[in-house]
Amino acid sequence: MPRKIRLVAAVSAIGLSLAACGSAAEEIPADGGGLGSASAPVSIRVIANDAFAKQWQDQLVPEFNKKYPNIKVTVDGVPYNDQLAKTMLELTGTTATYDAVLADDPWLPQLAKTGALYDLKGPELAKWNDAGYDWADINPTPLAAGEWEGKQYAVPVRSNLLLMFYNKSLYKKAGVREPSSETTWEQYFADAKKLVQDTDGDGKTDSWAVGTYFTKDPLTPTVWQTVLNSNGGKLLDDKQQVTFADANGVKALQTQVDLLKYAPPGASTYQFNEPLEAFRQGKTATMFMWGSVYKGTAVDKESTTLTPGEVGVTTLPAGTAGPGTHRGIWTAGISKRSQHPAAAWTWLQWLTSKEGEQFTAKAFGTFPARNSTLDGTPPADWAKPVYAALKEGYEVATKNQMWRPRLPESDAVQQILALQTSRAMSGQATSQQAIDQAAKEITELLKTKGYGQ
Repeated sequence: MPRKIRLVAAVSAIGLSLAACGSAAEEIPADGGGLGSASAPVSIRVIANDAFAKQWQDQLVPEFNKKYPNIKVTVDGVPYNDQLAKTMLELTGTTATYDAVLADDPWLPQLAKTGALYDLKGPELAKWNDAGYDWADINPTPLAAGEWEGKQYAVPVRSNLLLMFYNKSLYKKAGVREPSSETTWEQYFADAKKLVQDTDGDGKTDSWAVGTYFTKDPLTPTVWQTVLNSNGGKLLDDKQQVTFADANGVKALQTQVDLLKYAPPGASTYQFNEPLEAFRQGKTATMFMWGSVYKGTAVDKESTTLTPGEVGVTTLPAGTAGPGTHRGIWTAGISKRSQHPAAAWTWLQWLTSKEGEQFTAKAFGTFPARNSTLDGTPPADWAKPVYAALKEGYEVATKNQMWRPRLPESDAVQQILALQTSRAMSGQATSQQAIDQAAKEITELLKTKGYGQ
C-alpha cells in the first residue's frame, strides 16, 4: 500500500522541483520511434505492479508479439508500497526509464498533474491510432478512472470493483436466503447472526459471517466509504470540502466496526490476505473483497477449497440510495519522455483492445472493461454470473460516484482515513471521534493545497 503521507508528499514536491529545473527531454522522432523491424526491433519498458508483472511478461508479451514481433516489451514489477513514489520520480525526474506507467485508481490525478503523460485522445498520438480501436465500447466507469480535468491520460488495463462474495453452502446450512443486490444492510446483519455457526456439530463455532479489511490499510476505508455512498453520502463535495463529518459518515464507519462482531477471532488484524484465506477455507460465509480474486477463490484448485458452484458474487448490501460497490481500476498511460511513443501506444491499444482484453480475461481471469466482452460469450462458464455482477457494479459505481477522491492529494486523504478507521476498529476511538478527527485533518490538508479558497 502507499507509503506514509509525508513521504509521498515529499516525493511529489522533490519530483516537481526536479521537473522544473531539469533538462528537457530529447526530441522525439517524427515517426514516434517507429514500430521496429526484424533487423532493428524497438524496445519499450513498462513499470507495473509486481502482483501481475510476471504474468504479463511471461504470457501477455508473447501474445502481443504474435501480432507485433518487432516491439520488445519489458515489464518491471514494483511492490505496491513503492510504486506510486517510484512512478512520481520517473515522471518528474531528469532521466527517463519507462515508456508506459500504471496507475492505481486514486493515483491518476497526481500522476497527470506532473504534465508528463500524453492525452491518449489528443492530437499528439492520433497518427498512431489503430482504426479498429473502439473507444465507445469501453464502459464509462472504468474509462473514467483514466480521466482527469477533461483529458484521457490512461486506459483501463485491469478493471476491478469491491464486491460481496458468499458461500452458498454455508448460507444453505444456516437456513438463510442467498444475498442479492436488493439485500439491505439491516437484512445482512440479521442474517449474520445465523451465519456464525457450528458446521460439524461438535458444539464449537467454526464458521463466521464475514471477513474483509479491518486493520490500518489505505483500502480499509473503502468498505465504509461504500456504505456512505450507498446512503447518498460523499467524502468531499465538488469544491473538495469535507462532507462526511455528519451522522451519515458516523453510521457508515460504525457499520464496518459492527462487522467485527460476526468475524473470526483476530479479524481486527485482517488486511488483504487474511479474509481471502478464511473465505477460501470455508471459514466465513461472506467476504467484502475486490472481485478480481474470484478466479483464485472459486476456480483455481491450488488456491481454494471451493468451486464455482459454491461461490456467489453480488454488490455490497444496499443503503437508501441503492447497492454498494467501490471502483478500483488499474490504468496505463504513456510518458511524454518516451522515445518510442508509437510503440508504447501500439502496446496499450492492443492490450486494451477487444482481442487483448479477451486474452487477459481467459488467461488471467482479469475483469473486462469493454461492453462487448461483458455482453459476449465469456471465456469460461464461471465468468457468466461474475460478468453480470460486474456490469451491474459498474452502473452502481457511476450512479453514486463510488470511488476515492479525484484529486492529486487522494493518496494523502486515504492515508488519513486509514489511520482514523483503524482507531475505530481497534476501539481506540469511537466512530464519532474517528470521523471528527479524519475530517479535521483532511480539511487542514486540503486547505494548505488551496482548495475552497
